[in-house]
Amino acid sequence: MEKRAEIAICSRKSRFPLSFWDIAVVSGVVLSFLLGLLGVYLTLPASDYSFLKLPRTLEDIQILRDHLENYTSDYTIQVLVGYCMVYIFMQTFMIPGTIFMSLLAGALFGVFKGVTLVVFTATAGASSCYFLSKLIGRPLVFSLWPDKLSFFQAQVAKRRERLLNYMLFLRVTPTLPNTFINVASPIVDVPYHIFFLATFIGLIPAAYVTVRAGIALGDLQSLGDLYDFQAIATMFLIGVVTVTPTLMNKSKA
Repeated sequence: MEKRAEIAICSRKSRFPLSFWDIAVVSGVVLSFLLGLLGVYLTLPASDYSFLKLPRTLEDIQILRDHLENYTSDYTIQVLVGYCMVYIFMQTFMIPGTIFMSLLAGALFGVFKGVTLVVFTATAGASSCYFLSKLIGRPLVFSLWPDKLSFFQAQVAKRRERLLNYMLFLRVTPTLPNTFINVASPIVDVPYHIFFLATFIGLIPAAYVTVRAGIALGDLQSLGDLYDFQAIATMFLIGVVTVTPTLMNKSKA
């Protein structure tokens, strides 16, 4: 009851707009990303870069792949840095479309390098979102997802002793959106080391499925083609295995 009362009180207090310093922090983070991308742009050869945009469709990914393949071998560092900064920026500010970036990683770098790149950037972006939310995210989360936050906080409190298993379960199953987990975890007191491990390990199965699909990008008709029965069954099995210790511990209690 005290927890719910605390959430209700904080929710009312947190509906006020962000302060000047909150906005300054966000603006500083955005500016740092923009300056980094500008540096990448300036080190590439002069060309028509009108094809560069955040991908929203499979067609956008195919266009990016066709153009970036010409630069990946000669300007590998610039392409890698640019890719990482865009992915981390999208994760930090909860911009949808990272699944298309994962497909692009497979199309450009293959399975092993692509999975490594996606897991690294996704973990870095989630971590960036975690710390940014810890600084200024409370008003946003309380105003947008009050009910979902109450549920998440209750589940974290009940599974405190097996929290890593529960967080892994959330990462490999669609119980809660990954963007919500990133921004809400510091608010419900999920320790960063548990958040990091669950993110790094839990994102590997989905990253592998998506990156592998990116290699055969031309065969995809829709995003629904990414997850066949075998892929879904595998991720479900992983989710069950990760949450089983938590359920067993609860039944013994």
